Amino acid sequence: MRLPRPAWAVGGALVLLTAGMIQAAPDADAFAATPKSTVINYLRSITGTSIVSGQHNKEPASNPSQYTQQVHDITGQYPGLWGGDMMFRSADVANRQTVINQAKTEWANGSLVALTWHACSPTVGATCEFDGGVKTSISDAQFQQIVTGGTALNTTWRSRMAAVVPYLKQLKDAGVPVLWRPFHEMNESWNWWGHRPGPNGSAKLYQQMRDYFSAQGLDNLIWVWNVQDNPAGGWQNYYPGSNYVDVVTLDAWYKNYPSSADYQQIQTIAAGKPIAIAEMGKVPTSALLTSQPRWTYFMIWSEQLRGSNTNAEIQAAYFHPRVLNQGEVRF
Repeated sequence: MRLPRPAWAVGGALVLLTAGMIQAAPDADAFAATPKSTVINYLRSITGTSIVSGQHNKEPASNPSQYTQQVHDITGQYPGLWGGDMMFRSADVANRQTVINQAKTEWANGSLVALTWHACSPTVGATCEFDGGVKTSISDAQFQQIVTGGTALNTTWRSRMAAVVPYLKQLKDAGVPVLWRPFHEMNESWNWWGHRPGPNGSAKLYQQMRDYFSAQGLDNLIWVWNVQDNPAGGWQNYYPGSNYVDVVTLDAWYKNYPSSADYQQIQTIAAGKPIAIAEMGKVPTSALLTSQPRWTYFMIWSEQLRGSNTNAEIQAAYFHPRVLNQGEVRF
């Protein structure tokens, strides 16, 4: 059942909600243990008609719902998609269990779950700072060692992947499908894994992770592939292939919203798979949702929620008739 939208537009002008004007959405029934195919099929089913609201929650991992709570403070609604991260700093890695617990709670409350991973380069320690650890350059020779079995760097990388398996396994055991987005912004050079086009480049790293995690029985992962809206284009050159990808996504950072050319390029790569905006700073406008109706979810990046949007803009997005919030996602 779709929750009623509050009447907070007067004379065509948006007015800010005041405390008590609307009540929080009632708790949704907990989603049952669900195979990943159910979520993928759901995204297919809403393509062209609806879009799920999403909010990322960055560090600290000790508080993995802080930005989702901000959405509620502003709109009285919770997002239909919660986003978290497996993290990189030592204090945050130590709180991975807190992130997993929050993911279970969000699923139980009626929101989809997305996880990304800002992984430390295998050339540095198992925990690291963002600059120099995640945001870092490695040589082509080092990259090839990472993707070549039997090398020291490959062994290190496999141990890093092995360390997150028990956490993802908890979500599998709880029946929680996860929109898993590894190696995001694969076409960018700020990260150690990216900007290596072709079959032996960044796409190979993605393929190897899927093969490894699948071998560990993690069949609850919905594999999300991602590029940034770099005007250089050529995003297809980073695509791991349709057998490795379930959802094709774009991060909108070079500009506030995907261009019509961006929208078309992503659809061409997806070839019928669900598409989504995995990171953006500005909440989508009615014009965007009307002109680009095939996006199935959007994810606002953490501090950008308040940093790049007014309360009125956030409210307009969350109460748009196309947008599905927590309690409105129904399989």
